[in-house]
Amino acid sequence: METWNGKHFSITDPENVNTVIYQINETEKEYLANYPKYTLQRLDYTEELRGNLKRKTFYVDNPSEQEDQLLILSFGKEKVVVNMAILEKNKISITKKPVPLKFNSIYSEKETEFKDFTYTPNLKRPICIIDPETTEEIKPNLYLDEKTNEVKGKCKLKPYKSYFAFEIRDKKDN
Repeated sequence: METWNGKHFSITDPENVNTVIYQINETEKEYLANYPKYTLQRLDYTEELRGNLKRKTFYVDNPSEQEDQLLILSFGKEKVVVNMAILEKNKISITKKPVPLKFNSIYSEKETEFKDFTYTPNLKRPICIIDPETTEEIKPNLYLDEKTNEVKGKCKLKPYKSYFAFEIRDKKDN
């Protein structure tokens, strides 16, 4: 018999809303020279239909002893609602107001590659790009730029389509 030492909690998505949740992990000081300050882990979930609503149970596999920071992204038809949460012991506290966002847009009428991300020289600032219709991540293909001898990333983006991209960083890192 297998045992699981994590935590779990449930939410109910309204009709036409699909929620995904990420655990935000801060890298330990001794590893900061080689890794990003923050890493993201998308939480696994199970789903149960209840009429027109979806009840999702999310699982935190490696909870910390104190508290875990969570990023909650709820994708609707034409918008994304962003909330933060703290998971302490067996209690989850979610912000009452969505987090304000600073954003830029990328638009193209032809299939294109969005490449040469600013974070890729040392992979220090992970950026996540999500297809809002499927809520799946668009994973970059990494390559070595022989001119600069740096690892960079490319993502194929479809024309006439919106994407949601975000990164986690400290306010002082503006």
